[in-house]
Amino acid sequence: MNIEPLLEAMQKSAILCRDVQQNFLVRSDKAGKEPVTIGDYGTQAILCRALRNHFPNDAVIAEESGSQFAELVEPEQKAQIIELVSHAIGEQVDEARLISWLDHGKDVDSQRKWFLDPIDGTKGFLAKRHYVNALGLVDGDKMLASVIGAPAYPGDGAGKLIYAFEDVGYIQSMNGGGKREIHVTDRSDIASLRALESVEKGHVGHARLARVREILGIPENLVEQADSMEKYSRIAAGDAEVYMRLSRLKSTRPHKGWDHVPGAHLVLVAGGKVTGLNGEPLDFSHGKNLNNEGIIASNGTIHDQIIEAVQQLLEEERLEQVDS
Repeated sequence: MNIEPLLEAMQKSAILCRDVQQNFLVRSDKAGKEPVTIGDYGTQAILCRALRNHFPNDAVIAEESGSQFAELVEPEQKAQIIELVSHAIGEQVDEARLISWLDHGKDVDSQRKWFLDPIDGTKGFLAKRHYVNALGLVDGDKMLASVIGAPAYPGDGAGKLIYAFEDVGYIQSMNGGGKREIHVTDRSDIASLRALESVEKGHVGHARLARVREILGIPENLVEQADSMEKYSRIAAGDAEVYMRLSRLKSTRPHKGWDHVPGAHLVLVAGGKVTGLNGEPLDFSHGKNLNNEGIIASNGTIHDQIIEAVQQLLEEERLEQVDS
């Protein structure tokens, strides 16, 4: 499997996103009040163009759509996106062509599906924190490949490309150069485990996560908040050990496949573990929504203990509801 064209598309997307952050940072809101930027549309167009050219028979499950672009984006912003994409790929693009790229693969009936999140961590992108551009390939119930571009990955400021296919993964500078294989750490001393959690309160139950860490004994001074699937990438690259996704109590908001499949694949290929709250595999057989109530990703050394701690939390919450 040749994913070099996708790496090139990710590099082009990173350039576009940095340009948008510096010069064109505007947003609109989809139904449900989710923010979307011209960077989302530009990146999805670039990545879907690469998928159309190199994996034309695969389905694509993507966060944005051509109809959203046509209906939500102001004419001035449309012109900006078209100019940015044209510059990034080195050829002139018109609106009809860009819309066709945005919608590529959405009506394809195939077991092979690419989950695409053009900017995962849009609120982080808007706040000039961390975000990623992400692609993950699923064939039936098996994850096959993943490519994540993380322009704000901690380090030298160049950002990182993290990708995996054929059971091996790599990390390299966004600017090119040498690559190294990704491997999770072998840390098992709970007092030394570095934990990551989401920044946005709407995405996660911070109090619930804190209780699980308390049960386990993970020190709060080793907890860092970060946006996007960069959290998965850091575990895969050996820069953290634990990431849990627990929604706010009583939340019914589903977990989206494009928010987790690419990152989960990286962790698994790097030797870590990713499961639901009961230890079950991630279930992405229901289209864009994961059929899991929450997610646990780790380097694997204490994964079973994390599951037990989460189950203790759930039992405590059940008893509180009974008492009330």
